[in-house]
Amino acid sequence: MREAEIRRLLAANLLCAVSIILAALVPAFFLDGFSVLGTHLTWLCVCSVCVATLNIILHLVLKPSQSPKRSSFAHKISRFLKCCIYFFMSCILFHAIIVLYGAPLIESVTETFLFAVLLSTFTTLQCLCLLGPNVQAWIRVFSKNGAMSIWESSLQITTVCSILGAWFGAFPIPLDWDRPWQVWPISCSLGATFGYMAGLIIAPLWIHWNRKQLTYKSR
Repeated sequence: MREAEIRRLLAANLLCAVSIILAALVPAFFLDGFSVLGTHLTWLCVCSVCVATLNIILHLVLKPSQSPKRSSFAHKISRFLKCCIYFFMSCILFHAIIVLYGAPLIESVTETFLFAVLLSTFTTLQCLCLLGPNVQAWIRVFSKNGAMSIWESSLQITTVCSILGAWFGAFPIPLDWDRPWQVWPISCSLGATFGYMAGLIIAPLWIHWNRKQLTYKSR
């Protein structure tokens, strides 16, 4: 396993983590009264857009899963449209799952959907960038020993950390502490964000630590 590839992964993940920090700080210079807690819905939109944009740019620049075959322009358009449909379906699916886990069904629909968009950005968008709209490849990556590259290993770790972070973030909501961050879905979205950032840092470190044990099968 090449050290240069691990360094590329680390640099890309650090950029994603920095984009989240900037998404929490920079808008305050342009939007009056902006804060992560006070204007949480605005922050959800800004954070999702920033992370999504950077992930797409990094994928186009680094090309971690570049195919040796050249595809036609029509195929690229079709692939792009499929990715958009998959992302929207992911948002709907996450929204439904969040409601089944206890989120308000009718009230706070906007809050729940934007939280679902954030989760999709942290998870599904990465799958689309790395693997494309290929469900079989997604199933392979998230099966035991299914990763075929360090980028896929990083995808596994960041996705799991994001979902676990969102789950742990729900614990404080029913407690009677009357804190502003207990309002739905602040603690869950912050938990998902911290989990995603933790996964971004943990992934390259774990891969570097276990680089001698990791043997990826050829595609």
